[in-house]
Amino acid sequence: MHDCIFCKIIAGELPSKKLYEDDRVLAFYDIHPAAPVHFLVVPKAHIVSAAELNHETESVVGHMFTVIARVTKALGISDYRVCNNCGEGAGQVVFHLHFHVLSGAPFRQKCLL
Repeated sequence: MHDCIFCKIIAGELPSKKLYEDDRVLAFYDIHPAAPVHFLVVPKAHIVSAAELNHETESVVGHMFTVIARVTKALGISDYRVCNNCGEGAGQVVFHLHFHVLSGAPFRQKCLL
């Protein structure tokens, strides 16, 4: 997707502070952190949101969570929050599937159930 900021980061057209990369995903620090530790994990394949996941793309989500576990362990983080915004009304700004991983400070709000 030529106008997607995350696709441009994945392609190396825009800079990022990378934490992890393999053939399926990229993890990098958020440029507008909402916590002392705030990084994103994105699939290299352009998937607009979680709403577009299907049988062919579902395995990438499991891999993304494996990468989250690997990166948080490498950073020495044991307590963290993983967040995904799906759709504009839910706060999604970049329309490329991604998970926010936040840590380093107590959260004032609990996730709504």
